[in-house]
Amino acid sequence: MNPKLRLGAAALLALALAVTAPAGATSASVRAADPPSPSERGAAVATAQRVIAAGRPQLLAADQDAFSLASSVPGVNGIQHLTYARTHAGLPVYGGEVVVTTDRSGRAVSAVGTGQQAVIALDTKPRIGAQEAAETARAAAPKADAAGTPALVVHAATATPRLAWEVVAGAADGSSILHVYVDAQDGQVLDQWDQVVDGTGNSYYNGNPVTIDTSPSYVMRDPTRTGIQCGGQNGAVYSKSTDSWGNGSGTNLETACVDALFAAQRQWNMLRDWLGRNGVNGSGRGYPARVGLNQANAFWNGSYASFGRNSAGTQQATSMDVVAHEFGHGVFQFSGGSGGSGNEAGGLNESTGDIFGALTEAYVNEPATLDPPDYLVGEEVNLVGRGAIRNMYNPSALGHPNCYSSSIPSTEVHAAAGPQNHWFYLLAEGTNPSGKPASSRCDGGAAITGVGVRKAGQIFMTGLNMKTAPWTHAKARVATLRAARTLFSGCVEFNVVKAAWSGVNVPAQSGEPTCP
Repeated sequence: MNPKLRLGAAALLALALAVTAPAGATSASVRAADPPSPSERGAAVATAQRVIAAGRPQLLAADQDAFSLASSVPGVNGIQHLTYARTHAGLPVYGGEVVVTTDRSGRAVSAVGTGQQAVIALDTKPRIGAQEAAETARAAAPKADAAGTPALVVHAATATPRLAWEVVAGAADGSSILHVYVDAQDGQVLDQWDQVVDGTGNSYYNGNPVTIDTSPSYVMRDPTRTGIQCGGQNGAVYSKSTDSWGNGSGTNLETACVDALFAAQRQWNMLRDWLGRNGVNGSGRGYPARVGLNQANAFWNGSYASFGRNSAGTQQATSMDVVAHEFGHGVFQFSGGSGGSGNEAGGLNESTGDIFGALTEAYVNEPATLDPPDYLVGEEVNLVGRGAIRNMYNPSALGHPNCYSSSIPSTEVHAAAGPQNHWFYLLAEGTNPSGKPASSRCDGGAAITGVGVRKAGQIFMTGLNMKTAPWTHAKARVATLRAARTLFSGCVEFNVVKAAWSGVNVPAQSGEPTCP
């Protein structure tokens, strides 16, 4: 969970096209499972293609721009989120993705968004060679042991699109996979972001014994949830001659895998049952866990999660909320478009991990003797000897900002998680929930009655699927308000979303939806 990913902020271009918006479902009818049929998916693709073709001026599309479907992810009530990659003269455009959201039938569009801020108009012939770009990238990535082959792209995540070489420089131990963008005309580093984001068995955290799903022949690989498995730092999956795992000790790595699998499998079920999502990537895939990292840390590196131990060396960092946090970074990665670069988007990414930790704890709802839902992050791991590492109902209790301000884009990413974490608590639980901690508004506004953690998760997930680069608090406000209008009839949930954002000092935005 170290501050590895540096993501950033820019204005949202979102267009409300003259098509029918999806009808809001009643609160009682909101459901998570039952994904769209093949014909409904086909209808969504056809609609998206028509909308993109009609909306090219609003999407800042040049004549040489083309769009291709990169992912299609269903959500609550079968809402469909289609992300289209953009190319310009055949070159990939970083930051130019377009996200189209339709209803279940695929015939109605509620929102179309792109983070690109200007029409691309540039010379696609580089002045700087690939080798020079690779050397520049290596110099910008001190942890890297090797750099991949540079790829020519258009970097469009800032105000002026630029021709760039994208170079991926990685560390052999998996602790850094840095994407460096080198201007192909003047050789300067334009941007960079790190793909690594900090962050029956005998369990240490979840009681004994617990049930985990493993493969025949006694391998710690989930037989039904594709991609979920656990082993050591070398990536090899643990196996043995019996199907009994771990000894319940805080220092035993097999026990750490019991806890990691237990959490990852329950998070998968929560995504399915509460949020209508099929796996971490939304398309039926999860990712491995590796334990035994010799650091007081845990991180997600884009293809697996790695878990270390606390600073005292007495416990592995595999509590439910920490495991769900790291795989929550994967949900962020595979939702909507790219996040962009800079600390504001990095803080939203860290907060996303915390929110998925809270949702998983609430879904499992373990008894008070274990780890009940509490909106604290990592308190059981005691990572550096001071208990929780973040507090969602009162981030300032741990020195993090409760409220959004102009300083957030320059705030360290874990601290910058504070405003959205606080927003989620106000949305889910309100200002004075029964049996849970009170949480004050930053703006001194009226008391808020929360919508409940499950509804809050559905609104958050639906908004996250509208993500475009660079992701900002302002854009998250607009997306979650759209989500509430799409998911629920009436204005109750919408008004709580709005009040919660105002309650953390994220004000009304131009073009945000209203609820009559």
